[in-house]
Formats: sequence, structure tokens, C-alpha cells
Amino acid sequence: MKSIQPRNIDEYIASFPKDIQKLLKKMRATIKKAAPQAEETIKYAIPTYTLNGNLVSFAAFKNHIGFYPVPRLVEPFKKKLAEYEGAKSTARFPFDSPLPLELISEMVKFRVKKNAERVKAKTKKK
Repeated sequence: MKSIQPRNIDEYIASFPKDIQKLLKKMRATIKKAAPQAEETIKYAIPTYTLNGNLVSFAAFKNHIGFYPVPRLVEPFKKKLAEYEGAKSTARFPFDSPLPLELISEMVKFRVKKNAERVKAKTKKK
């Protein structure tokens, strides 16, 4: 990525080589399809989607695309995410493998549901 912080996701994607841009565009399209109401923004210099709070983010690195947060400890995601490196709430999708678009979509939809439940629980307390 260039040293200048991108103002939007288009600028972020454009700062990478064409082959990486293609992967980032697939990631973006998958997220938008799974959460069409989510808003796109840049937070901490990476693409982020918000809907009832932060939803998901992604970023390109030297050899992979990082995706955050992921429900690593939630069934059925435990098994599906086992093949991808990452920390407690992250996943690394290597450039040399196809992006798991169906899994990404499932995780985004899961996060949409969890964010909505959190907001609903907060409004019940008031």
C-alpha cells in the first residue's frame, strides 16, 4: 500500500497491483452482497464496513488478505476456519488460494445478525 492513507475503498484497492486488486474487488463485492445496507468507510487505513457498529474489515498484506473479525470459536465456523491461519478473531486468506467467498459471505451475515441482536438488547434495556 502507498504511504498516503486512502480516503475510500476505491483508493485503497487502486494502491495494489492488478492481481491483488482483483482479489480485493471480489472481497468487496462479496461483503456488499451479504450486507447491502452496510456503509463503506476507511478505519485504521483499511476498508471497513459498518452496520449497527463495526461489521467487518479487510486488508491486503504481503502474502494474504486479512479479514476481521471472524467467529473462530463459534460453530460451524470452527471447522471452516481451521484451514486458515489467524489469531482469535482474524483469518488470513493466502493469495495463492481461491478466496472462500461463500465462507466470507456466511461470516458477514453472521456479523450482521450479531450486531442487530446487540442493538436490540441495548434498546430493551432503556
